[in-house]
Amino acid sequence: MAEYSLIIVVVVAALGIWIYNRLVKDRNQVSNAWSDIDVQLKRRHDLVPQLVTVVKTYADYEKATMTAVTELRVRSEAASHLPEKAALEDEMQVSLHRLIVVAEDYPDLKADRNFRQLQTELTEVEDHLQYARRFYNGAVRILNTRIDSFPHMLVARSLGFQPAEFFAVDGAEEREAPQVELH
Repeated sequence: MAEYSLIIVVVVAALGIWIYNRLVKDRNQVSNAWSDIDVQLKRRHDLVPQLVTVVKTYADYEKATMTAVTELRVRSEAASHLPEKAALEDEMQVSLHRLIVVAEDYPDLKADRNFRQLQTELTEVEDHLQYARRFYNGAVRILNTRIDSFPHMLVARSLGFQPAEFFAVDGAEEREAPQVELH
């Protein structure tokens, strides 16, 4: 009888360790995926001043649009809570789209080599950011499912694992990627 009790304790302990390691792996995957998003956001933020400068030389009276983009960049970099940062980044995407649309009204600007290069880089960043968001949200889904599923929930709750937040897009307008025309 004591042998069976020992075997059961060993099996339960091994299962607990295995579940704990899966939860840690999933949590680390979420952190890694967030890091990928953060890198893409940094790339986008680095492009903003360059884009504003190039557009400003051609469209000086469009200050409101350029100021909005710059302010969103500053607010997003200061945001520490994921839903706030996601909302600001969605606004940033829309504002960048507006900035590109403004540029379409200036043939000299559309022909500018620096502007075209920045459009290309922005398109690449937006593509990478979209992929990084999907990867992050997939990692969050896996972690959250494990935390809420039996038997993982027993280990997760007892060891304080918390569900992660999705990087969500709220409005229909934010769901659309900026359209960038290359001429």
